[in-house]
Amino acid sequence: MTRLWNDPAEFADEMIDGFVAANGRSVRRVTGGVVRSTVVPSGQVAVVVGGGSGHYPAFGGLVGPGLAHGAAMGNLFASPSTQQVYAVAKAADAGGGVFLSYGNYAGDVLNFDAAQERLRAEGIRCETVTVTDDVASAPAAEAHKRRGIAGDLTVFRSAAAAAEAGADLGEVARIAAHANARTRSFGVAFSGCTLPGAGAPLFTVPEGRMAIGLGIHGEPGVDEAAIPTADELADLLVSRLLGEIPDGVTVPGARVVPILNGLGSLKYEEMFVVYRRIARLLEDAGVEVVDPHVGEYCTSFDMAGTSLTLFWLDDELAGLWETPVDTPAYRRGSVGPVAQADAAEVADGDIDAIPDADDASRRAARLVHTALRTLVDTIDTHVDELGRMDSVAGDGDHGIGMQRGSHAALAAATNAVTAGAGARTTLERAADAWSDRAGGTSGALWGVILSSIATELGDAGAPEPTAVARGVDAAARGVMAYGKAEVGDKTLVDALVPFAETLTAQVASRDLAAAWTAAAKASTEAAAATADLLPRMGRARTHGEHSVGTLDPGAHSLALIASAVGAMLADPTLEEN
Repeated sequence: MTRLWNDPAEFADEMIDGFVAANGRSVRRVTGGVVRSTVVPSGQVAVVVGGGSGHYPAFGGLVGPGLAHGAAMGNLFASPSTQQVYAVAKAADAGGGVFLSYGNYAGDVLNFDAAQERLRAEGIRCETVTVTDDVASAPAAEAHKRRGIAGDLTVFRSAAAAAEAGADLGEVARIAAHANARTRSFGVAFSGCTLPGAGAPLFTVPEGRMAIGLGIHGEPGVDEAAIPTADELADLLVSRLLGEIPDGVTVPGARVVPILNGLGSLKYEEMFVVYRRIARLLEDAGVEVVDPHVGEYCTSFDMAGTSLTLFWLDDELAGLWETPVDTPAYRRGSVGPVAQADAAEVADGDIDAIPDADDASRRAARLVHTALRTLVDTIDTHVDELGRMDSVAGDGDHGIGMQRGSHAALAAATNAVTAGAGARTTLERAADAWSDRAGGTSGALWGVILSSIATELGDAGAPEPTAVARGVDAAARGVMAYGKAEVGDKTLVDALVPFAETLTAQVASRDLAAAWTAAAKASTEAAAATADLLPRMGRARTHGEHSVGTLDPGAHSLALIASAVGAMLADPTLEEN
């Protein structure tokens, strides 16, 4: 279990502050994460990696000469927000373009892709390769759907070595994709992990059993078996990975980098016993072992478990693998003296001015603020329930993520209303704050929802009910376009689409409160129906059978919010002035 924290909601930020304080020779703090504190040659491609916190040494521990130039560090098990990725990439850019790489998880893809679009719009060249090494998370025919686990290290290191050698952005991306195609990983766990402040682990494994094919965010395994001996575990790991050899590799005579990764609380001595057998099995298969790794490279808080990664080298990758690396958590070879960069901080720009608004829009902004306060109260009431739902087949962070995002949105709206903002500006600032603070998939999607509605509200006049309905309809279309989910995929889309459709139909003949209440009922019924669905998107997809019988937490939280806001609008004591 995790024993030491102050406020669990502040754990990630305080962890990053302490990490930087302990490793100032390698990294410096920037908005959204860390970048190298050492000089980077002008024109060198900047390799920016990232993901949720809770996986140290991934991701901040891999920043330094020979490896990453920056790391976007999200909250616990939650992807960094678009704003965080963008800010780290801007800080790391040395004029040669930015290469982004991260594990293939829905929230990371959403936010890194959005940051990439923003960087490109500003004229900064940017390319991306997602890591898809986990063979348990999808069949070989659907390798693009696989998630990234400890194989992150081989892809990051190969790309960074190419950048150090002076390769251009396109070449760095090619090398990374090649390394990813030659990386395979498979893991097991003997216990789940417990987030700071949580009363129970995200999943449990029965005594004497182990989960097979686990995820690094607390996702349960895809199978279960009795705990084997160390040699039997080595046999399982090696046989599974030798059963899927990358294209172009002939096993006898092949060169491979084996990485036996500890997930948080497995002792090094135990892993050495396992690796002893792994080395013999690889030798028996006629494989030449190069630079074996045994240790912690991508953890999952205090999870007891291990994964094996095999990185199949060719001449090109073998040459790049010899590049020296010097980071806070990972060192290979000898990196010569590197000068410290100018540590002068860039002053924050002035806060954007509040656009003009008339009295009617300011009254509407106060109503928006009341709705957000209602939303926050609803999430606070149900935060534990949402976390439990999410832990069935996900990572258990939906409740706390919604809580972080909604509180940030309310604070931003409070500041906007106090400054005299209209309805659109108030809700736009709430949307940005939610997305930035929550991170992850739900943070990105709720940012889309609120900003879509805000656009239709405007900063002049009192919004018509039809304008609100148009905004909700735009939100549904935006979420589907952004997240690539459709009705039936077991996501919040299943509750959002019927809400939007019903609201649009009802506002033509009813006032907003009545129309909203009818739409909230449709949303609630649709959310309840998600219990019977198999997830086809997001982290829960890999463990879909576990979620049958449980509502989708994203759909359920949206329905709860819709119902609470409907009750607020129907309250005869509601004050709009």
